[in-house]
Amino acid sequence: MERTVRNLLVAAACLLVLGALGAFAAVRQANRSVDAVKVNIANEFDNYFISERGVTALLTKGNKEPVLGTQPEGPRLRELEARLKAHPFVRDAQVYRDLAGNLHADVRQNRPIARLTHPDTRLDTYVDAEGHALPLSPLFTARVATVARPGGGNLPTGFFQDSTGRRYLAFLRYVDEHEFWKAQVSQVFIEPGGKLSFTQQVGDQRIEFGLPENISEKFAKLMVFYRQIPSVLGWDTYHRVNVEYQNQIICE
Repeated sequence: MERTVRNLLVAAACLLVLGALGAFAAVRQANRSVDAVKVNIANEFDNYFISERGVTALLTKGNKEPVLGTQPEGPRLRELEARLKAHPFVRDAQVYRDLAGNLHADVRQNRPIARLTHPDTRLDTYVDAEGHALPLSPLFTARVATVARPGGGNLPTGFFQDSTGRRYLAFLRYVDEHEFWKAQVSQVFIEPGGKLSFTQQVGDQRIEFGLPENISEKFAKLMVFYRQIPSVLGWDTYHRVNVEYQNQIICE
């Protein structure tokens, strides 16, 4: 019994010491001014739409609100995070301080999966995996499939956000998620009737895909074509390949 009480007292004392140390560290951090800004941009997809300098400019509003020498705490740190997250190419951000006097900004980049083209290239936009529009960037051009209307017609604003448009987004996401198709699909066309077709990086065939349904099955049929036809007859034998219909591949 005596040993148990002693152990409890020791544990309580340790907790008090740890609590005191934590409180001391918190007070020390709160009273220490920012000496340096450390920016970390996660770049898992080799995109360069935002730079360290750009992140710092967002934090300081272009040097109008310096952070060096200040002591930002909870609400201020959340405000800085929100400022970073408002950038279209920032998917997520965390802003925090350490005991050494550094302000850290950890950023995850958003990324496009396709480029929506228009007759006036100044109106081109990207689209991300959630169907949100992203602007073009002077810093970097993404190597992604382009999407257009035949003849240069424009897609409606917010096209990929409704139930119909999300079927086309599912097609673009499938292409983006499979390295072979991501490298092969070049220009995607949404026909007036809603059917899809696309050109390729290798091969002159125009692929007629039909409506964006049974996507994986249609790409599987197209893979059968790639594996069996060009190796025997050559890539330029056919100029039109249709995988629209079930259990059929039509080549002309």
